[in-house]
Parts: sequence; C-alpha cells; structure tokens
Amino acid sequence: MTMVFCVEKGDIMQNKIFLVIPSLNPDEKLGKTIKGMLEIGFENIIVVDDGSDSEHKLNFPTSNNVITVLTHSVNLGKGAALKTAFKYIRDNHPDAYGIVTADGDGQHTPQDVLMCADAIEDKKEIVLGCRDFSGDDVPKKSRFGNSITSFVFKTLCGKAISDTQTGLRGFPMCLIDYLCEISGDRFEYETNMLLKCIGDNVAIKEIKIETVYIDENKSTHFRPIRDSFRIYKFLVNYIFSSLISFVADISFFYLFSRLFSALISQLSPLVPIIATVCARVISSGINYYINKTKVFDNKSKVKNTLFKYYALAVPQMLVSATAVTLLSYLFTAQSLGSSVIKIFVDTFIFFLSFRIQKLWVFKGDID
Repeated sequence: MTMVFCVEKGDIMQNKIFLVIPSLNPDEKLGKTIKGMLEIGFENIIVVDDGSDSEHKLNFPTSNNVITVLTHSVNLGKGAALKTAFKYIRDNHPDAYGIVTADGDGQHTPQDVLMCADAIEDKKEIVLGCRDFSGDDVPKKSRFGNSITSFVFKTLCGKAISDTQTGLRGFPMCLIDYLCEISGDRFEYETNMLLKCIGDNVAIKEIKIETVYIDENKSTHFRPIRDSFRIYKFLVNYIFSSLISFVADISFFYLFSRLFSALISQLSPLVPIIATVCARVISSGINYYINKTKVFDNKSKVKNTLFKYYALAVPQMLVSATAVTLLSYLFTAQSLGSSVIKIFVDTFIFFLSFRIQKLWVFKGDID
C-alpha cells in the first residue's frame, strides 16, 4: 500500500514525503516521538533499527500500512542506517517527492519536522533544521562541539553553517542517488554530506527550530573521541597529506639551497626561488596523489584535476617563493633562516589552499 503524506505549498500539492528515524537501543521516547509525528499528519514513517539488543527491540513499533521498520542485524552506524532507508525508499517508492530525517529521542518536535518537510523543494537543495546554541540550557559539550565544527566549515570551506550536527534534514528525491554514494557509515556521514554538498554547489537552506535537550542529551550514542575523529577525518587526512608534502618540500628546499649556494654563489639572491621551484615539483606530485585519492576521495580522471591542481600549485609556489625571497633578503637569512621563514609563509597558504582544492580542484560532479 502506498503511504502518502501531503504538504501544501500555495496552489501546488506535493505528496509522498517520507520521514526517516534511525535508532539504536531506544527507550520509550521513540514511541512518543512516532506518536507525535502521526498526530501531526505524517503517514510515511521509516524506522531503522540499527542493531539494537533484544531488550530495546521492544520499544520499536510494529510495521503496518503507515510505519515500516527496517532492521540491521548488527550495529552499522547512523550513516549506514540513513542510507538503508534512502535505498529502500528509492527502490520501493520511486515516485516519492522527498525525505525528512529526524532523531527518535524527542529532540525534534513534530512541528519542526513538519516545517522542514514543508521546506523541501524539487531542486538540488538540502534543508537543515538548525538549533540555537546560545541558550543557557544547551549542554556545554554540545555548544563547544558545534562551535568547533562550524569554525572549521567557515575557515576551510568558506560556508557558514549554524548547526553542522543537526539530524533534522530534508532532501528532494532528485538527490537520493547522490546521498547514497556519500562515504561514511557513522556520525561522520552527516558531516561528509555537508562537505560534499558544499564542494558540489548543492544549496543548503537553514530553518530555525526549537532547541530541545532531554537530560542534557545523555541518550546520545555519540562517542566523543572515536566519533569526533571520524567527523574530522577529512581535516586530519588533509593535515597528514600536507605534513608529508611539507616535510618533503622543506627537506628538498634545504638540500637544494645548500647545493645551489655552493654551485652558483654569485646568484645567491635567486637561490631561494630556484630551490623552491625544484622542491615544489617533487612535493606537489606527492601532495596531488594523496589529496586526490585519500583526502577528497575524488573519482574524476587525472586529466580533469591535474591541470587545475597545478593551476593552483604554480601560483601558490610563486607566492611562496616570492614571499620567502623578500623576507629572507630583508632579514639577511641564510639556508636555515629561510627554511624557518618558509614554514610561516606556507602555514598561511595551507588554509587557503584547502578551500580552493575542496571547492574547485577536486570538486565533485553532480548531474
């Protein structure tokens, strides 16, 4: 039986909005959440049991003509649970209009979920239900975590997102395949989704929602150390890639500086430039390979990204070389001193380069 939930927007009636609720070892709040969603009018509810134990399975509803319960035999993670629901809707309800996701612990009110569902449009845009973290009732760890993630997004991706970890999100069906292909099986999936959308110019619409924390969010399955590492893995990988390239660059810069200083001492003012160019040729090849395959997980052909990479790397190299040369000249620095100056110059370039690589060089393609 086809499940239908109608959302009215002006003169246009758009139906078949599916509500997805992933859950692991839920308590009685899951039943209350589903009851509230039914009362406000949702008739397409997909609940994903992400490997709950036998005791907590009693808190899941029974599948009927309104509610469908999908089950993982073992815990696979929130990202995997969401993708299981997305694929189920895609395969069984190809005429669905959109999907809204919500948590089952009562943190998203039925009114806010409905508001986000109503904001879904048939275009490449996702909807975020964003909380206000300035209130006194917000747990310190939640405020701190969101502040850090928002800062990272703003600094490295150039996109201000007020609530990067919200589980209340809306998607049109035109993005369903796109969402299923995004990497990540646990909490990092939602972060990867935002990164992917920013890089691929998928619009992000923010809807202000009520901020609700029950028992200071003690029911969350978020593991601070392990899951934080997963969330920031993209940044850790980029730092690691840059560190490898940086060590190679500095090492070869120092070696070439010593070599060329001995061979062409009469041209000593130009030695930093020559050494920078030679070192960067080697380190950039290392950096390109790691960034393409490990950091940005770019599937495009080499020819589609290599030109853009060096279109960035060459000006970046010239800026670095010019700045290092001028500063070395001003401070009459020799090989070691120039290397120290280069460390400070390239640190600044590091942050700028990530943004450009993410948004242009290794930008993904979406039809």
